[in-house]
Amino acid sequence: METTMSLPDVIAKVVLVDIEGTTTSISFVHDVLFPYAKKNAAEYLQQTWATDETKQIVTDLQQYLEFNEYVESLESPHDETQKLIAGFVDYLIDKDLKLTPLKTLQGLIWAKGYESGELKGHVYEDVALAFETWRKAGIQIAVYSSGSVAAQKLIFQHSIAGNLLQHLSSHFDTHVGHKQQSESYTKIALSLAVEPQHVLFLSDVPGEAAAARDAGMLTILLQRPGNAPLTEEQQSAFVVIDDFSALHAIKLP
Repeated sequence: METTMSLPDVIAKVVLVDIEGTTTSISFVHDVLFPYAKKNAAEYLQQTWATDETKQIVTDLQQYLEFNEYVESLESPHDETQKLIAGFVDYLIDKDLKLTPLKTLQGLIWAKGYESGELKGHVYEDVALAFETWRKAGIQIAVYSSGSVAAQKLIFQHSIAGNLLQHLSSHFDTHVGHKQQSESYTKIALSLAVEPQHVLFLSDVPGEAAAARDAGMLTILLQRPGNAPLTEEQQSAFVVIDDFSALHAIKLP
């Protein structure tokens, strides 16, 4: 697919990438990672319930009224701990609510899968070469995903293309804010110590791209296989590319 808007010379100090639908297939996230977390959540929580890490996740989740109401509604002969575990699995993980403590829990479960070799992080064929090319050109590569920073690192450390963490300088998740709010991208630029106009944000989600653009960043949409189709209006509003090959010649300002 050719870009609806012409691809200009791209000048940036930082490339900020989304993961799902941008570096990694949506099917990997939804058909591999999420089912793995759901399958192993109860066992993981039972094994780690007494640890400070899991206690903190539970404490954080209990700040959400909706979660507490759901747990209280469960008809279970089990004790309070088992009801909480059931709430994690049946409600939070099934619905994939984008709550930071849930993303933290998923990341911890996936870590065990990557370490055991059960999981390998999917990346598209063009990703490794693009990362290497950008890094050698002196361009920083940062990641912003709704998945936890720990989960992000696992995908790239244990990817099917090898360990890609060496190319990445910074990671951001929902601790910095929601991905469709421009304030999140302003915070990221401040953290990176660069002006927003020197950051190129790559995503498959128009709402995210619009928020980044409102913060002053350069934005390009990815139309990968399996991504949600873009409307004509969206295609006319953004540069749209199929993969990273068109971006190998990014220049530093």
